Amino acid sequence: MTSPLERIELYPQESKRLIGVKYEDFIILVALAEKRHLEKQAEIEKTKIRLIASGGGRKAEMTPKQGVCLCLVYLRQKPTFEILGLLFDVSRTKANNTFNYWVEILREILPASQVEEVKNDDKKYQELCEKLCEYELIVDSAEQAIERPGDYEEQKKYYSGKKKMHTIKNQFIVLPQGRDIVDICIGQFGKTSDITLFRNNRKTLDTKQRFLGDKAYIGEELITTPYKKPKKAELSETQKSENKELSSRRICVEHLICRVKVFRVASDRFRLARHRYSQVIKTVCGLVRLHLNASFILSHNI
Repeated sequence: MTSPLERIELYPQESKRLIGVKYEDFIILVALAEKRHLEKQAEIEKTKIRLIASGGGRKAEMTPKQGVCLCLVYLRQKPTFEILGLLFDVSRTKANNTFNYWVEILREILPASQVEEVKNDDKKYQELCEKLCEYELIVDSAEQAIERPGDYEEQKKYYSGKKKMHTIKNQFIVLPQGRDIVDICIGQFGKTSDITLFRNNRKTLDTKQRFLGDKAYIGEELITTPYKKPKKAELSETQKSENKELSSRRICVEHLICRVKVFRVASDRFRLARHRYSQVIKTVCGLVRLHLNASFILSHNI
């Protein structure tokens, strides 16, 4: 059986379909992930009490390139770990452990949003907020199904009346034309309304920042929303025209969310442990940003 890594090395044009990123971006990702991997191993060596000489013992079953590929295959295709192990000729347990290790490394080297990229530098953060005020950012939310919680009180928190199932809600704020992800809010209760979610997480950006949203955000002062059809009345032709124009500007956030959902781990029912949700979805957002603008990952990791 040809492994996914062998397949994309033979046919690089199939890389995006199989692992969610272009082959040239995959090579960049492997180099940066391997660099971080070696740094982590060096940190471990400093505190490790050795019984055998360095370099001894059983050799690693998978190279960093194979490990990153395995991680991306899971994020893109979401097979069971049994099948993932068969694809890479390792056990189910080894596939699970490898995924958990490399997804943590990818999370560390892939900022999920512009805000996260500069959050540790106050000067850059202020500059970003000032720059963003020049734009009308686009905001929208998306829900993802989860396994029904066992506890009844937890069930009530996650039950979405709109989707008629238990869900987790994520909020995306993006640049005009969907050029980049500005900020995200991951893993909120499914019953939370879009406007409440926005108000609870508004503080990350400037208080004067303006937004563009759909009808779910009607009532928020700084969000431009479409006209809502009055009860037992019709919208005027002017209002319909303005709604159409606003929709054409707002649709890019739907396209960007669609890019995120190309990775099946972010669109199908989430079956990993609940505490892993934020890490996994933010990693996917980082991969989407890599596709949109590969230069950011290089500048962030140099």
